[in-house]
Formats: sequence, structure tokens, C-alpha cells
Amino acid sequence: MAIEHEAVPDQATLWNGHAGHVWVEAQEMIGRLFKPIEEPLVEAIIENRGREVLDIGCGTGGTTRAMARHLGSDGHCTGVDISAPMIDAARARTREQGLSATFLLADAQRHDFGRAVFDTILSRFGVMFFDDPVQAFANLRRAAKAGALLRFVAWRDPAENPFMTTAERAAAPFLPDMPKRAPDAPGQFAFADRDRVRRLISQSGWERIEIQPADFSCSLPESELDHYFTRFGPLGILLGEADEATRNRIVAAVRPAFSPFVHGDEVRFTAACWMISARSPSIAED
Repeated sequence: MAIEHEAVPDQATLWNGHAGHVWVEAQEMIGRLFKPIEEPLVEAIIENRGREVLDIGCGTGGTTRAMARHLGSDGHCTGVDISAPMIDAARARTREQGLSATFLLADAQRHDFGRAVFDTILSRFGVMFFDDPVQAFANLRRAAKAGALLRFVAWRDPAENPFMTTAERAAAPFLPDMPKRAPDAPGQFAFADRDRVRRLISQSGWERIEIQPADFSCSLPESELDHYFTRFGPLGILLGEADEATRNRIVAAVRPAFSPFVHGDEVRFTAACWMISARSPSIAED
């Protein structure tokens, strides 16, 4: 039942290919799934009295639009992402909703945002994919005003997030060549190590770093579970390359592994995350 597949692609290829199109297709489901994580990020704007806000790894723009709704005419939110299909979707949905926000198709690690532009830089699961995190956060610091707030949410250890790894663990006997998640490599759990994250942010010039655990209760309709686990993550990539018979056998084997999370017509799990904050130096650099 071997499935021939290519090596894990680089981030630009991944997010402009399979992953990007999957997220666009499922943007409504993903928006509902991670809705609980929007609120603390919008609260950060209120806390910081933000007026010029940057949303890193904005995807299809759900969090960016939530920030734009809060800011109204009192400020402006810019979303940036490396994925062309997701940025196209973000722009279209924002126009449909009559909101004002700017979306940049760019790599936040290297893009020239200008100097001292933003007073608040936020992200929901959008900063774990940089190939050089120190360079990325240093680039964002240059775009930040003196004393600007950086706040983002990232996943903690995979062991604390069993829902997120259930599919690949259950499928492993059928897919022995499935790419393994490499600790510290760009990807979902790249920021699982709190000490490493603190070191990376400090080395990039940010100050007053705070890293606190944050647990979010997430849910999706049971009717959407199969669609979720067959489209996302390492298994989703491989199933897209499988023949129908192989796919059906794997899905039939994987589906029961999610039973601990199924409660009637709803799937519930806890997203075990870090809430990470820092400040740019209070005196602007030359």
C-alpha cells in the first residue's frame, strides 16, 4: 500500500500548492475552528491602543478582518502571507464584507515593510514557518515603531496536542514513509520549545519577552471531521496522491482513532498553545 511521494516541499511551494488551496477551500471551517484564538489577539490591539497593525501569516484573512472590524476608521490592518491563493481569497472576502484592510503577497522574513511603520504586530499560527526565525523577527522589529507590541500564538508540544497528530499516528502502519515532523524545523510545532523561542526572539532584538501557556477550546461539527483529517497535515498531502482504494482503507482505519474527541454531533479538543509577547526597543534605532 505504498504511496510514492516527493520530499517535503519548501514553504513557498507548499503554501502556493496543496496546503494553500486546501486552506482556501476550507476557510469557513478553519475560521470557525480557531475563532476562540481571535479574541485575545484583538484584545491586544485594545491593550496597546494599536492603530497600525500587521498580521503575520494572515492566510485567508479571517484574523485580519476581525482586527479591521475593531479598528474601523481609527486605524488600519495589513495582512501578509507567502501564499498567493490565500491572499487572493483574503482580498476577495474582505471586499465582499466591505472592510478596509491591505493584503501583501510576500515573505515576512525578507519583505521590506519600511522602518517604524507598525505599533502592533500580531499572528495566529503564522510565525512558525520561517527558515531563519532570527532574521524574520529582526526584519519585523525594523518595521515596528519604538515600543511596539509583538504578540502571537504558537503551538506547544505535539504531545500536548494529540488531536493534531491523531491522523498521522493512526495512518503510520499503512504509510511507513510518511515524513516525520522534525523538531525545530519550519512547521506547525517549530515553536514548541519555550526556551528556544525566547532565545530566537531575544537574538532578533525584541525586549520584555513573555511566554505563557494558553489553552483554547476548539470544536467542529462531527460531519466535517473526515474532510478535516483527510485534507490537512502530512496525511492530507499523501492522501491527495493515493488511489481511491488505498485512500478508503486508510480513512476507514484512521477515523476510529478520533473517537475520544467525538461528543455526539460535535468534535471537541484543546489547542495547547503559547501566548508570546515582546516589545521593540523603546528608543528607535538609527
